Amino acid sequence: MTMKFGFGQALTRKEDAALLRGAGRYVADVAPDATLHAVMLRSPHAQARFVIHDLDRVRAMPGVRLVLTAAEVAGLGPLPTPGVLPGVDIKVPVYPILAKVVVRHVGDAVAFVVADSVAAAKDAAEAISVDWQPLPHVIGAMAALAPGAPRVWADRQGNLAFETELGDAAATKTAFAQAARTVELTIVNQRLVTNYLDTRGVIAEYDGRRFTLTLGSQGSHIIRDIICNDVLRIPPDRMRVITPDVGGGFGTKLFPYREYALAAVAAERLAKPVKWVSERTEHFLGDSHGRDNISSARLALDDKGRFLALALDIVADMGAYLSCYAPYIPWLGAGMATGAYDIPAAHVRLRAAYTNTVPVDAYRGAGRPEASYLIERLVDTAARDLDIAPDALRRKNLIKPKAMPYTTPTGKIYDSGDFAGAMARAQEIADWNGFNKRAAASKRAGKLRGIGIATYVEACGNNGPETAKLQLDRDGGVTVLIGSQSTGQGHATSYAQLVAEWLDLPPERVRVVQGDTDRIATGAGTGGSSSIPVGGVSVDRAAKTLVEQLKQLAADALEAAPSDMEIADGAVRVAGTDRVVSFADLAAHPQAKPEQLRASSEFGTEHPTFPNGAHIVEVEIDPDTGATAIVNYVVVDDFGATLNPLLLAGQVHGGAVQGIGQALMEDTVYDPASGQLLSASFMDYAMPHASDAPDFVFETRNVPCKNNPLGVKGAGEAGAIGSCPALINAILDALWRNYRIRHIDMPATPQRVWAAIAAAKNPTGLGL
Repeated sequence: MTMKFGFGQALTRKEDAALLRGAGRYVADVAPDATLHAVMLRSPHAQARFVIHDLDRVRAMPGVRLVLTAAEVAGLGPLPTPGVLPGVDIKVPVYPILAKVVVRHVGDAVAFVVADSVAAAKDAAEAISVDWQPLPHVIGAMAALAPGAPRVWADRQGNLAFETELGDAAATKTAFAQAARTVELTIVNQRLVTNYLDTRGVIAEYDGRRFTLTLGSQGSHIIRDIICNDVLRIPPDRMRVITPDVGGGFGTKLFPYREYALAAVAAERLAKPVKWVSERTEHFLGDSHGRDNISSARLALDDKGRFLALALDIVADMGAYLSCYAPYIPWLGAGMATGAYDIPAAHVRLRAAYTNTVPVDAYRGAGRPEASYLIERLVDTAARDLDIAPDALRRKNLIKPKAMPYTTPTGKIYDSGDFAGAMARAQEIADWNGFNKRAAASKRAGKLRGIGIATYVEACGNNGPETAKLQLDRDGGVTVLIGSQSTGQGHATSYAQLVAEWLDLPPERVRVVQGDTDRIATGAGTGGSSSIPVGGVSVDRAAKTLVEQLKQLAADALEAAPSDMEIADGAVRVAGTDRVVSFADLAAHPQAKPEQLRASSEFGTEHPTFPNGAHIVEVEIDPDTGATAIVNYVVVDDFGATLNPLLLAGQVHGGAVQGIGQALMEDTVYDPASGQLLSASFMDYAMPHASDAPDFVFETRNVPCKNNPLGVKGAGEAGAIGSCPALINAILDALWRNYRIRHIDMPATPQRVWAAIAAAKNPTGLGL
C-alpha cells in the first residue's frame, strides 16, 4: 500500500509557514537575560608582527567587561585539522584562537572584546593600541610556490603545505606516448565566499559547571567535540550545543571557529551570557572561503577520438592556516578527476600552498565541482580542437551501463548509472538539434547564441554513521531525534515522509528534533549530501521497527494475531474489520512498556553513492556589452530514487544558482600589493539575484543505487557541480562560433567577455 504522505510524494515543506511569517528563531534572535556583547579585533595587514599596548585603559572604558588577547587564552588549544589525507605527512601549523605575535591574513583574529552593548564593544576594540610591523606577504598559490616568495610560515621551507598524487603515473605516461592526439588546458577555479542568509553567531552561557553554546551549525556534535576536546580541553559532557534555525550552511558552518571558544571563556569568567554575531564584512574576512584551484590538464586520445589517459596538475590555495577539512577537499576532487568517462589511465599531482589569505575549506560540493569543471571544460576543448561535436565525443567516451560496477583509475567504484541516457534525455528536452535555427535568429537580432553541455558524477552520501530515535508520543504523534542538521533542506518534511511510509501519519504529527547535544546522544551532522542516504536510512529502519512493535502491542490489545494487523491513518486495525486502536490509545495503554513505544537505528557505510546527470545551458551574449543571458536551462539527474520531488527540485535549483553565481559574477579578489581583500562586501562581491536565475527544466532519470538501502543517491550538492561547466561551455560555444575564442575563465563577467571579443576582433591590439 502506498502511504499518502510517504516516499515519493510531492509534499510541500511544513517548515515554511513559520519561516515565511517571520517566526523563525535564528542565533541572532536568541537573547538571554543580562546578555553581554562581543566583537573581534581583526588584523588590517596581510602579514605583520604586532604588540598590543595599554589594555588597562581600554578595560576601564564605560561598559567594557573583558578584553581577551592571546596572553589571556594561552591555555586554549589551537583549532585542529582533522581532515588530513591518508598516507600524507602534513605538518599542520598552529591555528591559534587568537594570534600572539604574527598575523597572517587580513582579518586574522587579535583580540576579543566583551561589553554591555555592541557599540561599547566596538568603541573599545577601536581604542586598542596596536603597534604593527608589516612583513612581506604573498597572494595566490602560484606566486606562493615560486622561488623566493615571501613565507607565510617563516620556520618552513617555502609555502608548500603538502604534495600527493593519485593514479598510475607510469601507465599514464605510456598512454600519452601512444596517443594520436593530445589536448591541453589550464583553468582557474576562483575563490568564493560562502554567503549564507544568516551570518555566524554564538551565545555562550556557563552555569558554574557546564557550558551551553547556541550557534548556527551543520552539526552540533562535531562542534562540541572539537571545541571541548581540542580547544577548551574539557570532557564533552561539560558542554551543550544547541543549533536553532539555520539559514544556509553550504559546508562553511560544519566546523568550529575561534569565536565559539572565546565566547565560552568569556561567559565563564564573567558569569553572564556572552553573544557574538558576525557582521557581513567580518564574514568575508573571518569565515573560511571556498574553491581556489589552478589546474593544468592534458588528455590523450587515439585516432578514433577515444580517451586514453588523463594527466592533471592541481594547485590548491589553502590560505594562511589549514582549516578543519581543508587538505581533504582538493583530494576529494582529485579522486573524481575522470568524471563520467571511460579513461583507462590517469595521474593527478596535487599540491597545496599557504598564502596570506583567509583559510579555504569545504564549500558546496567540496572538491567535486572543481573536478567536474576541469574534466568537462577539457572535453569541450578536445571536441573543438578535434572538430568533433561535443555531444558526439562524450557519447563515444561515457561509461556504459553494462560496465557497472566500474572502477575508475583513481579507485572509485561506480555502482550504477546511465550517463549517456541522461545526456540524451537532456538534449531531447533542450531541442539540441534545433539550436542552429535559434542561433541564426539571434544573429539577426545582433546577439551571439551558444549552447553548452556538461555531464557529471560525484561521490557523496556516506558521511556518518547516524542514529535515529523514534518515540510514539501521548497524542499519537511521533518524535524523531537525529543528529543531522537542517540548514534549509527541509529535513522536518523529508524525515516525516519516511515515518509516514510506515506509520501513515501526516507531516504535522511528526516532530523532528535536531541540533541539541543534550537531547540527541550522537550525530554526524549534515554534509556531503548524506542526510537522506544515511540519516534517512536510519529513520526508515527505526520506523519499520516501531511499526512491528506497535502491531504487536495492538494485537495484544485487540486479542488478534500480529500478522493480521495493518497501519492506516495513525492507527492499527485488524485487517478487513472495524476493530481499531489509535496510536494515542496505544501510547496510553496500561500494558505498553516504554521500550515498546520507542525504536532506534544506526546506519553508516563506507560506500558512497554516485549521483550523476547532465546540464544543458543555452545563452545569448550581447557583443557590444559582453552581457550574458541564460535563455534555457535543462537538468536531467539520476538520484537513484526520489523521496520528495518538490524538495529535490529545490535542492537542484539552489545548487545550480550557486553555480551560475560562480560562473558569471562571484569573485574573491585580493590586492597582491597590499594583501587587502578588495571584494569584502556586497558592494564589490556580486551575488546572483532572482532575476539571474532562469526557469529551470528539471527531470530525474533514476537508476536505483546499489550502495544504499533506500536506493537513493545524495542530491544536495549536485546542482552546484554540473552548472559551472555547462554555462561556461555555452558561453565559449558562442564565442568560438563567432570569434574563435578558445578559453575564458570564471567569472565570465560582461567586462571579461567584452574584452575577449575586443581582443579577438583586434588581435594586434592596435587602435583600441
